[in-house]
This record gives sequence, C-alpha cells and structure tokens, in this order.
Amino acid sequence: MSSTETPWRSLSRSSRPAGQCELENRKSLSRGSGNNTSDAESKDIPPRAQSPKRERASSLTDLPPDPDASLTEEQRKQVDRDLVTRLDWRLMPWLCLLYLLAFLDRTNIGNAKIAGLGPDLGLDTTHYNMTLSIFFVSYALAEPVTNVLLKRFRPSLFIPIIMILWGICMLCMGFVHNWSGLMASRWFLGLTEAGLFPGVNYYLSCWYKRSEFGIRAAIFFSAAAIAGSFGGLLAALIEKMAGMGGRPGWAWIFILEGLLTVLVGFASFRMVHDFPDEARFLSAADRARVTRRLKLDQQSSASREDFSWAPVMAALSDWKTWLAMCVYAGCDMPLYAFSLFLPSIVAGLGWGEEDQGGGAVRAQLMTVPPYVAAALLTVLAGRVADRTGQRGLVNVAAAAVGIAGFAVLLAAESPAWRYAGTFLGAAGIYPCVANTISWTANNVEGVYKRGVVLGMVIGWGNLNGVTSSHVYFSPPRFVEGHAVVLGFMAVFLLGGSVLMTLLLRAENARRLRGGRDSWTEGKTRREVEALGDMRPDFLYIV
Repeated sequence: MSSTETPWRSLSRSSRPAGQCELENRKSLSRGSGNNTSDAESKDIPPRAQSPKRERASSLTDLPPDPDASLTEEQRKQVDRDLVTRLDWRLMPWLCLLYLLAFLDRTNIGNAKIAGLGPDLGLDTTHYNMTLSIFFVSYALAEPVTNVLLKRFRPSLFIPIIMILWGICMLCMGFVHNWSGLMASRWFLGLTEAGLFPGVNYYLSCWYKRSEFGIRAAIFFSAAAIAGSFGGLLAALIEKMAGMGGRPGWAWIFILEGLLTVLVGFASFRMVHDFPDEARFLSAADRARVTRRLKLDQQSSASREDFSWAPVMAALSDWKTWLAMCVYAGCDMPLYAFSLFLPSIVAGLGWGEEDQGGGAVRAQLMTVPPYVAAALLTVLAGRVADRTGQRGLVNVAAAAVGIAGFAVLLAAESPAWRYAGTFLGAAGIYPCVANTISWTANNVEGVYKRGVVLGMVIGWGNLNGVTSSHVYFSPPRFVEGHAVVLGFMAVFLLGGSVLMTLLLRAENARRLRGGRDSWTEGKTRREVEALGDMRPDFLYIV
C-alpha cells in the first residue's frame, strides 16, 4: 500500500473493477467539475482519483435500502423524474410566494416614497436613507444564526412564525406618525425577515441534487424581480385609496401588503413542509429515494446531524466562505440600490415627479418592465448554470452586462438610453444573486456547516445594503450612486467570481491528482464522510 493510500481508498478500489461505464463516468465527472485536464494529463491521474463519485457511493456507511432495486434502469429514471416533479410542485410555488411577499415588504418603502411618505413624515434625504439602513443592520445581524434555528425548530414552525411577525411590523408602518416610529418598524422588520432567504435556500439545498439546485434557487429568487414589477403595479392601484380611513395612500401600501403577509403566514403552517427525513407528504419509500439520491450526489444534508461547534469553526476557517461573501456583496449591494431607488431613478428621468400624482403613478408603472426582464433572465441563467456546471462563467457574463448598464446610466444624457440602462442593470444583478447562492451551497457539505456558511454569506451581503441606502442622494442623475454600484460589480462580483473560479479549478485538479489523499489517512469510513467538502473525492462546482 502506498503512503498516500488509506485503508478506505484501498477497500473502495478493490470493491469493484472499473468497467466501461465507470470510465465514462470518470470522464463526465472531470468535465462537470470544471477541470480542464487533457486526455494526456488524465493518464497521470491515479484511477482512484478519477472516479470520486462512484467510489463515494461504495464507501457510504448509512445509505438506505434501495426501494427500486427490482426495477429496470429506464423504470428507475422514470421514478426519479416523477419524484422530482412531485417535490417541485409541493415545495416551489408556495416558497416563491413567501419570498415575493418578503421582498415586496422590504422594498415597498421606495414606492411609498414617491407616493408622498417623505413630506407627510417630514423626512429629508438623510432621514430617508437612515430608515433604509436600519433594516439592513438588524437583518444582517440575525441572518448567520437563523439557519441553525431553522434546523432545530423545523421549517413548518419557524417560517410561518417569522412571516406573521414581519407582517405585523409591516402593518405597523402604515400607522406611524413620525420618523422615530418608522425607524422602529423597519428595525423589527429586518429582524423578523432575516430567516427567510437564507433559510429557504438552505432548505432547498437539502432536497435537491447539486445539478438541480441552481434552477430552483433561480426560480425562487425570481420572485424578487416579480415583487418589483408587482410592487409597482400594486402601489399604483393602492395609492388611489388615499384619504380612505383618514390614511394617506402610502400608508395603505404598508397596511394592505402587511395584512396579506399575515394571512399567508397562517396558511404556511399547513403549506410549509419539514426536511426530507420528517416531511409528512413523503412515503417511507420516497424518503429513502430522496436520501439516496442526495448521498450519491456527495451530500449528507438530508440526514440528521447533532449540533456541535465544529461545523461553525469549519465555516469560519474555510477560505471559500470569505471569498463567497465578497462575491455576494458585489451583487447584493447593487440589488438593494436598484430595488430601493428604481422608482426615484425612473421619476428622475422626467416621467414622474413626487409632487404630481399622475406622474408618480406613471413612474410606478415604468418600473415594471425592467423587473420582468430580470425575472426571465434569472431563471434562464439558473438553467444554463445547472446544465453546464459553469456557475463562475455565468456570474462573469451577467456581471459584464450589469456593469454596461450602470455605465450607460452614468454616461447617457437621453432619458430613453438611461431607461435602457436600467434593463441592463437588472439583467446583471438578479441572475448573479441566485447563481452565487447556488454556487456557495453546491460547494459546502455538511448539515450545519452549509447552514452557517449561507447565513454568513447572505448576512454580509445584506449588511452592504447599508451602503446602498446612502449613495443615492443626488437626484435626478444619481451619479455617485451609479458609480458606487458599478465599482461593487466590477471589483467584488466580476473580480471575485474570476478568482473563485480559478481557485476552485486549481483545487479540483489537485484532488484529481491525489494531492489531498493524506487528509483521509488513519480515518474510518464514517470519519471520512464527516469531512464533507474537505473529502479528497469531493469536487467543486466551478
């Protein structure tokens, strides 16, 4: 036995000779992992290192019995397709509705602003921007721990409870009389909303294979773009209720949308399901199928895991966590700048002024088309990234489009060209948010480690919303704001995505050559599995 060959490797290799099917799997895996090793170079890679996926399957210690063992290969594929379709219809529509409401509730203050919120509460630019900022502070502080709470208290309880709470906060915003009341409401809104976005992304990653997760995350996040378009339409309608009950139009935006969130929150006690090992809508056979397909995909996230501090420390010490935080900040800061200030940007084009009721409604409606385009491109990008396995390149391409959009907003004098720039900006921002979350989740293994990493990445990204809140202060051109957004996208999103792609490719090549084999020396099979994404046979999605 060689010095780099552990008993786990030796046993795994000897368990089955490599046939033609396995050789094809090795080639496919190397392509899918983003490794650019040539055929000549692959000859120098030890056979063991070339087939991590197949050997991972043979080394599993707690793989459930296969309920489809007696079926033909074609029948097994059909059962798997039917299972995924059933999961999609059970999970995705309701979760998308929840995030649509969440994003609507956190960004409708932009619609309320051009409906007269500022003059009624005596807000100047500084007051308004501080109101935006305080949401992100409480939101970001709470996010790193929310996934741990989600795992410990079950999604079917945790998600409905926080929904009801943030709906109440939104209702309260419709009855404030001054800046202090608005600040308090926004603080608690951020605190209660914090668990949804990281929680649902973590939750979905515990149901789907890595090659299936991106499109689901994209569909889920596209609800944010739909919320933007829907929010503009809804605000234009609700604003006409001004004077009813003695409340201004902007107050009714908060009241009605908050009431809707509370009602959906109560319905969520029935509509939100738990993790695969506890989900009541699954039969015992389907639970086994979900667990098997995830474990064979190098995931243990469908399994039970007792909480310990080791995954937290692993998340903190992993370089991928910190680089992913930089990449996500590069798209999340622009996301909130765009969603919070798009109504004001459009109004600044001369198509709607805050003191003209008809113009304000027109500005609300003109925000709809860029969001529709963003929603469609987010889903398309998710599908392309899933099919190709090239999440880094998808980020780079989308970031380039977004940078071009904000360059147009900075340089163009024509309102028509600047409005076109909002389409490019949205097309560059929204796909990258969903794709970066998918990329991060794909490359972190372990129940609690993945939850902590996603919480840190999303929490840090949202803390950059504070920056978003303070850079758009010079209407109608907002030169400083557009310049800062462009800088974030160029340095953190584009630059960070390129760096992450190169580093992950290099690490995959090292693992395929056997350069990390020493990490498993002296370890049992179960201890090797517990290494998660630090296993030498775990290849990163690039």
